[in-house]
Amino acid sequence: MRRMKMKRMADALAVAALGGWASIAAAVGDMPGGPKVNQLNLATPVTRIAEEQHWIHWFVMWICIAIFVAVFGVMFYSVWKHRKSRGHAPSDFHESTAVEVAWTVVPFLIIVGMAIPATRMVVEQKDTSNADITVKATGYQWKWGYDYLKGDGEGISYLSALSTPREQIEDRNYPDAKTRREQNDTYLMEVDHPLVVPVNRKVRVVVTANDVIHAWMVPAFGVKQDAIPGFVRDTWFKAEKVGVFRGQCAELCGKDHAFMPIVVDVRSEADYTKWVGEKKKEMLAKADDPTKEWQLADLRARGEKVFAANCVACHQANGKGVPGAFPALDGSKVVLGQPRPQIDVVLDGRPGTAMAPFRQLSDVELAAVITYTRNAWGNKARDNVVQPSAVTAARK
Repeated sequence: MRRMKMKRMADALAVAALGGWASIAAAVGDMPGGPKVNQLNLATPVTRIAEEQHWIHWFVMWICIAIFVAVFGVMFYSVWKHRKSRGHAPSDFHESTAVEVAWTVVPFLIIVGMAIPATRMVVEQKDTSNADITVKATGYQWKWGYDYLKGDGEGISYLSALSTPREQIEDRNYPDAKTRREQNDTYLMEVDHPLVVPVNRKVRVVVTANDVIHAWMVPAFGVKQDAIPGFVRDTWFKAEKVGVFRGQCAELCGKDHAFMPIVVDVRSEADYTKWVGEKKKEMLAKADDPTKEWQLADLRARGEKVFAANCVACHQANGKGVPGAFPALDGSKVVLGQPRPQIDVVLDGRPGTAMAPFRQLSDVELAAVITYTRNAWGNKARDNVVQPSAVTAARK
């Protein structure tokens, strides 16, 4: 009786679990530009390279299936046809020259047949010459920096970071966090500033990293290139379809590796030209004068935003850090001491630790975030205001 009750309870729990999983699966839709629900194949290609990768994938797959069927078909037929119960006795022979030649030549021809198209495709993947646009993608913990080096948009530079609020990720009193997580098919794959490129134009991506190894990967483009500190690698793509396409950092790069998405916005020629003009005007409007004397309130307000975008993942919103991994800024001797040591740490990082350099930020942004840390969480540093000119002087 007791066993029957336990079995009924287990069956009820299993049905409930399956029903819950089914309801979650039903609520999730295909991600635009990303993976699809129940996807078994590679990502839908939007470049010729990605299409060739699909072809070579299935070409090799069918060869493997044919070899499997042939080898195991002959083996099982031989075992069944020549079984002992039918009076067959095992043959006693060895050193068959014909067999030796066959199992050497046939696999060699199969490998050559697979290698020729694969090698041609790999060589084509590495040909980054004659690019219409060159963009440098720099991996940071945990965001991407994009610098347009050549072609339309040259001179544009910005950072691309996860736009999903940290409170929503951690379920910290975020309004309707669970509802939004179920309804949003691009959850954790959204960025504040995507990489914008024109359709049908060859884009060369120069890839490097500022701190640890990252990897720039967009499956729909058939592109994956490691970003290694101190090295410059490159890859390319030519999107043949307008739309938004998503990828992620594909190297385990630290604590927030899962929160480092890549979003590429492929636009028409006209829309891309319009975006370039607007982006350059925006950059001019936001250009900060590092010689300007800022007020404490303005620096603190600006610094709080810079901290939220670049520092909160490690040092936490309350400045307490993560014990044993990331130091607290609340009450830190460096933060409460003279400004220059703190400026040097923010500019150059601390080799051998998780503290990365932040030279990619402007002098105003660095001065603002330093000023913010010296006045937040009850900190009361003697030199509580750090002007951008001090950061400019420390860069030299």
